[in-house]
Amino acid sequence: MIKKILIANRGEIASRIIRTCKRLNIQTVAVYSEADQKAPFVSIADESFLLGPPRVNESYLNVDKILQIANEANADAIHPGYGFLSENASFAKRCQNAGLTFIGPAGHIMEKMGSKIEARETMQKAGVPVVPGTNGAVANVEEAIRIAAEIGYPIMLKASAGGGGIGMQVVHSDDELTKAFASNSKRAETFFGDGAMFMEKKLENAHHIEIQILADQHGNVVHLFERECSIQRRNQKVVEEAPSPFISENTRMKMGETAVKAAKAIGYTNAGTIEFLVDESENFYFLEMNTRIQVEHAITEEITGLDIVEEQIRIANGEPININQDELTINGHAIEVRIYAEDPVTFFPSPGHIHELHVPAGENIRNELAVTDNYDVTPFYDPMIGKLIVTGGTRKEAIAALKDALANYHIKGIKTNVSMLQTIVDDAQFKSGITTTAFVQDHYLTKFQTN
Repeated sequence: MIKKILIANRGEIASRIIRTCKRLNIQTVAVYSEADQKAPFVSIADESFLLGPPRVNESYLNVDKILQIANEANADAIHPGYGFLSENASFAKRCQNAGLTFIGPAGHIMEKMGSKIEARETMQKAGVPVVPGTNGAVANVEEAIRIAAEIGYPIMLKASAGGGGIGMQVVHSDDELTKAFASNSKRAETFFGDGAMFMEKKLENAHHIEIQILADQHGNVVHLFERECSIQRRNQKVVEEAPSPFISENTRMKMGETAVKAAKAIGYTNAGTIEFLVDESENFYFLEMNTRIQVEHAITEEITGLDIVEEQIRIANGEPININQDELTINGHAIEVRIYAEDPVTFFPSPGHIHELHVPAGENIRNELAVTDNYDVTPFYDPMIGKLIVTGGTRKEAIAALKDALANYHIKGIKTNVSMLQTIVDDAQFKSGITTTAFVQDHYLTKFQTN
């Protein structure tokens, strides 16, 4: 039985995990860098340990130090949150070898799904539809150009080991592909230690829709419906909602069944997400699998009433999922927006000192914060400083609640994307529920930059 969890992460997700652990009477151990000494998650944990300097290789990616602290604190489990080590198969294996329960899937499953190339091949074998593209890594730019002629432009060039948009680029010609291939491969090698690249047809006017699944150690798998995540900048999500306003009930059922089928095919356990691209005719194609909790998990919690972090812990404890698929229902509508410390026009990070912070409150509002008043946002980590989640009985009610909440969201001292989010919420295309992955670039950005 898990009694003490070390959280190998920072920011709002660390605070989020701690909150559930407190409710379950599980002790928590926080680890932090010198840059995060005054972060909220450090003070609310039962115990906190300094990892080292701000740079991630010396702190949040320092596996030896994290395992040393886990031993010193007598922790019996590690929750990796998202980002950092959350999808690091070697870390999961080292936790297991150290006698620690890793709250996530087994290392060999991470390896299988962490490689986008291998994940794609695995899904094809399981009968899950995939986007037309290459089977395996592309050897060189000459081969890439030959394949592009067969698939047809535009092409999505992707790093096999990538994530968060790193090593990913849309190309429209042989010249663009030639320039992008070497630079993205080098970038992927730098960030992930693997420069392998593959290619997929870029689906025009596609929706990015993901299915949340839970899988226990007894072979039970359920899905918790879908999240619409099409509004993105730099291939990173900005606005997410559940359920999707685009797909039909029939497509929802098929996508859920396909996600469960995929999870069973690989023997998956714990929480995970199957991501799909969906075209204008509601044909859906496997994109990737995230073998961890997602940033946007909160909106799924709001419409299902489940605590996904609690479910993760219970599954890691060896407990069976205690709810059947036919007992799960969608209740209301939830929308999440990510608040970033960034210039709302260029999307460049905007670190600095927060002089004043005021966030909205109410029964239908949920804030997940990584910062406080009088807080320094540093350049060392992802610039997301919080998430604002609103709920309503209907999508229209949720949008109205989000508009009011954003009007009462005030941060002084740094630039944020709040104004961008307000513009999106007022947009007719967003209100209609037909925003695609091209929304920010093709529809919104030009209008916003000229305002």
